Amino acid sequence: MTTRVTPPDGHDAAGTLHAIVAGRVQGVGFRWFVRSEARRLGLAGWVRNLDDGTVEVRASGIRTHLVALRGALYRGPEGANVSGITDVDDPPASTPAEMPYPFMILR
Repeated sequence: MTTRVTPPDGHDAAGTLHAIVAGRVQGVGFRWFVRSEARRLGLAGWVRNLDDGTVEVRASGIRTHLVALRGALYRGPEGANVSGITDVDDPPASTPAEMPYPFMILR
């Protein structure tokens, strides 16, 4: 069961990360790695494989935690080789409250 969450308010503002990760990122446990890191950081959102061999990540939460997740995306799990991360511009209607919590893998 997935619940919805609004990231906490405070001096460290909430934000979102929506990115496409390219490289050797499928078949190496990348989605499970992202899920684990995002949950450890208390982020809401999801990760999924795309048909073109990339991985899409959408997360929301405290901005410093999103920066930490982005760093983890560049590292990836053992066996991964990230060649780049492309940011995705979201429409204005997209809000952090729409994100599933806890962070999940979409299939």
